[in-house]
Amino acid sequence: MNSRRNYPLLLLSQFLGAFGDNAILAVILGQLTYLKMAGKITEEELRTSNTLYTSLLFVPYVLLAPIAGFLNDRYSKTRWLAGGNLIKIFGTLLCALSIFYGQIWQGIGYFVVGIGSCFYGPAKYGILPEILPRERLVKANGTIELLTLVAILGGAIAGSMMADRWKDSVESSYTVLLAIFSSSLLLNWIMERTPERPSTQLASSVSAFTFHFRDLLTAPRLSRILIGTALFWICGATMKINFQPWGLDVLKLPDNTQIALLGLWLSVGVMIGSILAGQLFKVGDLRSVRVFGFALAAFLALLFSVAKLDFWRSFVVKAGAFHLIIPVILLLVATGIAAGLFLIPLNAALQSESDPKKLGKTIAVQNLVDNLGMIVAGFICFLSAKANLSASSVFLLLAFVTASAVAWLKISPQANPQSQSKA
Repeated sequence: MNSRRNYPLLLLSQFLGAFGDNAILAVILGQLTYLKMAGKITEEELRTSNTLYTSLLFVPYVLLAPIAGFLNDRYSKTRWLAGGNLIKIFGTLLCALSIFYGQIWQGIGYFVVGIGSCFYGPAKYGILPEILPRERLVKANGTIELLTLVAILGGAIAGSMMADRWKDSVESSYTVLLAIFSSSLLLNWIMERTPERPSTQLASSVSAFTFHFRDLLTAPRLSRILIGTALFWICGATMKINFQPWGLDVLKLPDNTQIALLGLWLSVGVMIGSILAGQLFKVGDLRSVRVFGFALAAFLALLFSVAKLDFWRSFVVKAGAFHLIIPVILLLVATGIAAGLFLIPLNAALQSESDPKKLGKTIAVQNLVDNLGMIVAGFICFLSAKANLSASSVFLLLAFVTASAVAWLKISPQANPQSQSKA
């Protein structure tokens, strides 16, 4: 195995790639903030553009998931790590064309970046059994997840800072982004090549994925667990899209960096909730999950109330240099905690109750369903903007959708409880 060389290179490359994916979106969306402040676009145009740009990353994961899985099974994983970054570099160059030829090129370019991420994703996990001994796989997966989360948060904040600093010279931001993706590519390039599997056939690979997708959706318990995890991502993506117009209109935040910090506090809550879930739940025991789903809906409704009740306005406190409302920060953290307590038991149950021989396909199906959920989130935000619903009203609508889905999501008890270990 090539763990001594490949594993640290993989970790650093993955961090840079995820960092760049989120930074480039923040740079694109950051330009909308200043166009809105200058009166060059309306709030509806800001919200519509925000939704369309953000949703572009999810579409390739839905359309190309089976193809990406086949290519990563058939060819060397290191080749597709590098290939994914090459596609991202090309997408970033297309985004940069917007400087000369109009904003449409940012949409085209970011979609191409999404294609690169779609092909990169299966390789970063699939390569682990090829470069590490079995006993290190759980820890390695956890390390990649942690680095990915840090990269998502760091990339969103760094991209927002670039958008604020270079609002009049976007080319500087794209130069930095090209350097980030190129560095990730270089790390992939110097990794030792992993083996190929010429016997893998496209038709059989896509067929196996399709059949497993059908089997999971027709399983009474697992299908509802999948819908539950998708609901988490519907909420997360809707909030992410809605933070920009809500931060500008309701919280009166002055720049992109402070808007990005809203997502930071939400993510802090999710991390706390994830840790608590490991202590409070046993694997497969989902009896209390709906309680936290309803709590999530309640906190979303409270986010709606921020713009409506004078009670909130009496608690405006400037937090250091960030000028954020302290109660809103606490509410975002609480929302994240409820979301984490809702998601983690579902994830653990799905992984423990799936056929161990098909766990990789199960996770691939889950990724597809979760990305479909995020596309649904895009539709919610898009239709809300077209219907002239306020940014605050989006939270109320999301609270109603969440409460309705959780009420329906009555998951049957596990037929054959296996593990009593903590989630």
